[in-house]
Amino acid sequence: SSEVLEAIENVIQDVLKSLAQKKAPVLTLANRSDWRNIEFKDAVGLQMIPHCTTKQIRSDCPRSALKFALMLKILSMIYKMVQSNTYATKRDIYYSDTPLFGSQSVVDNIINDISCMLKIPRRSLHILSTTKGFVAGNLSYTEEDGTKVNCTCGATAVTVPSNVQGIKNLISHAKFMLIVEKDATFQRLLDDDFCNKLSPCIMITGRGIPDLNTRLLVRKLWDTFQIPIFTLMDADPHGVEIMCIYKYGSVSMSFEAHHLTVPSIKWLGLLPSDLERLNIRKDVLIPFTKQDQNKLASIQKRPYIACQPMWKKELEIMAASKLKAEIQVLTSLSSDYLSRVYLPNKLQFGGWL
Repeated sequence: SSEVLEAIENVIQDVLKSLAQKKAPVLTLANRSDWRNIEFKDAVGLQMIPHCTTKQIRSDCPRSALKFALMLKILSMIYKMVQSNTYATKRDIYYSDTPLFGSQSVVDNIINDISCMLKIPRRSLHILSTTKGFVAGNLSYTEEDGTKVNCTCGATAVTVPSNVQGIKNLISHAKFMLIVEKDATFQRLLDDDFCNKLSPCIMITGRGIPDLNTRLLVRKLWDTFQIPIFTLMDADPHGVEIMCIYKYGSVSMSFEAHHLTVPSIKWLGLLPSDLERLNIRKDVLIPFTKQDQNKLASIQKRPYIACQPMWKKELEIMAASKLKAEIQVLTSLSSDYLSRVYLPNKLQFGGWL
């Protein structure tokens, strides 16, 4: 915490120095959303290059003056929280002054900018993000406040903890981990008692694009147990994008890649080639939109696809067919096809990429 306080004090000292010299204070940030500042490393995923291009948030420019003020406001809130050892969610910060911040996304963006500027992970800034992910299966752990959590209990899932760094005493006999894209599929597998039927496993869903805590948990479980991790996604560009976030990280959070990515993650399904292999009827597939085509084209150009020839092939199948499928499409074969046939066969015979 002294490191955080010192980092904030340095920023404020620079502001005061500028004022003393009758200059307009400026905050300098790394350009987080620029692909030119990102390098792809097999072992880490997408990470920020050491000397990247920066942008300036000036206090004397009408376009950035508000952002400059909001950054100082949030820095002062962080400073107080670290001093008093209290925590707040991003939502709490937004609701502390809604007219000032204007929207939740403004707050989220500034917090990521501050984290990147200070080179300090968000958890150390005493800001918790609201969790939307769920975890279930063969896993128990103790939360930071001493609460014991057991995820093994039947048909209900446990919310991913909001302070993943603080959990300890992780125990599991799971043979593998399954990341499920959507809540509905996750619930369905829970109802079918999938976690116990085949062999003990841990199931996680970020319910769409995963939040930070879900990604931190996947990474922590990988570090702790080193078991295979598989993903179960829709066979569409959006599903592939989500899987890439778990595996290689995202451009906007590349400065934290070391805590967030698990490059050993495997693509289990739903593969575009599965649709042909299983003779899925064309009338239950969904035609591509223009947006899907653009998204797929952009994924195909990414640096990590070049080192995944099998993935490349699957994306080409998808691009050629211009059709996408949700995991639920398997119910057209039989209501429990996913948990009774599809997943057991894939896991037994190595049907992943």
